[in-house]
Amino acid sequence: MKELVSVVVPVFNEEDNIPLLYEELKSAFAGLGNPYEIIFVDDGSTDKSRKLIEQISVKDPGVKGIVFRRNFGQTSAIAAGIAAARGEYIMTIDADLQNDPKDIGRLLEKLREGYDLVSGWRRDRKEPFFSRRLPSITANSIISAMTGLKLHDYGCTLKVYRRELIKNVNLYGEMHRFIPVYIHWLGGRIAEVEVNHRQRKWGKSKYGLGRTLKVILDLITVKFLLGSYSTSPLYFFGGWGVFLAGAGILGAVVTLAQKFIWGYWVHKNPLLLLSVFAFVLGTQIIFIGLLAELSVRIYYESTKKPTYIVHETFNC
Repeated sequence: MKELVSVVVPVFNEEDNIPLLYEELKSAFAGLGNPYEIIFVDDGSTDKSRKLIEQISVKDPGVKGIVFRRNFGQTSAIAAGIAAARGEYIMTIDADLQNDPKDIGRLLEKLREGYDLVSGWRRDRKEPFFSRRLPSITANSIISAMTGLKLHDYGCTLKVYRRELIKNVNLYGEMHRFIPVYIHWLGGRIAEVEVNHRQRKWGKSKYGLGRTLKVILDLITVKFLLGSYSTSPLYFFGGWGVFLAGAGILGAVVTLAQKFIWGYWVHKNPLLLLSVFAFVLGTQIIFIGLLAELSVRIYYESTKKPTYIVHETFNC
């Protein structure tokens, strides 16, 4: 008996693509012989997506539907689907038909070689270069450099995971793209497979350059939380404190030199104070953000409070 595969599909206003994706998934698994379940997670769609998911789930018991009360974001949709998944292998795929279900077999084959996560690599992306591909290339390079895990395509939703590891990952914010980093931190083996990327035919992309800032901030958070700083934050804050204290002492020495050598008066030299205040204020804001992120995670994980609210389910 082959492994049960759970396919998690986050959905937001994809009424034209859902029926086609469902048929393509059925066809892909018919050739593999794996038992499977499909979990559509409607992330607060305002079109007919919810109705289509209900109709498919009625005629096919292997299809589950989860409907959010409002739009909570792709990360929450993926988290809800993973929580509902029963399979030994859990796969995520976009609902826009740009991921090709025919690649599922190759990802599963690679996973069986002993890997814990296999990620798709959209080497030949069918998207505009300057608005989508260039920012993606830049982001992937930065993430790889900062986390120590080199992947060509962190943003590809088409991935397959072993259940025992992905179930231990708690997702918040826009963290779904950093799942490989979490798996790597847990000691998992990760591989990357080139996959087909297709042009979008129906609907429009929900993501643009506006997410770049969120990704950068989440990357800072991931680097902080998954490093030694998460258990010994004093190393992080203390290091900055020593640096700033040293800079303050150096600034005081320069100010005194200006006073006694060149005759400058401290109260007539505001540039030093302005620079110090601006730098301290900037670092304090970053620190407050990191501390707030830690507090939020402690809150969610201690209270087991979900980051989404389910309105209704089908076959769950």
